[in-house]
Amino acid sequence: MEIEKIREILKKKPEDAVDELLVDVKERYGEIPYILNFMKDMPELLIPKILYDDSIMREFKRMDSRTVELISIGVSSAIRCDHCLKMHIRVAKRLGITKEEIFDAILIGGTLSNASVLAEGTRALNSEFSCESDTSEMCDVCNLSIDIDV
Repeated sequence: MEIEKIREILKKKPEDAVDELLVDVKERYGEIPYILNFMKDMPELLIPKILYDDSIMREFKRMDSRTVELISIGVSSAIRCDHCLKMHIRVAKRLGITKEEIFDAILIGGTLSNASVLAEGTRALNSEFSCESDTSEMCDVCNLSIDIDV
């Protein structure tokens, strides 16, 4: 969002700024996301949230809206946010993104989520077992000296 538009919004009465921002969000998404609707009576929270979100998600200059929605779908599925996932799927459908493209984004999110679980789990497993090793003077995981005589 351009800095001048941000200044204009911040000069308005809070309730007028909220109304304008929510109309803009509805025009872009085709709906008002649940969390924004929930926060509509909290302009001190809603206005900065929408301004921040707009700067990244809706007014991003280096990626097109299709790419942003596909990323949003992949991330939503990876973090298991059912509400976000369904909303971003609806937005993607409105943008003409195919079911197959959406599924690909979900597969990518699932793959990264799976890799995250495996990486965290195997690091924990490795740290608990490798520090007990008698064959090394330094633990490869935590880089602490191992007292072999213990």
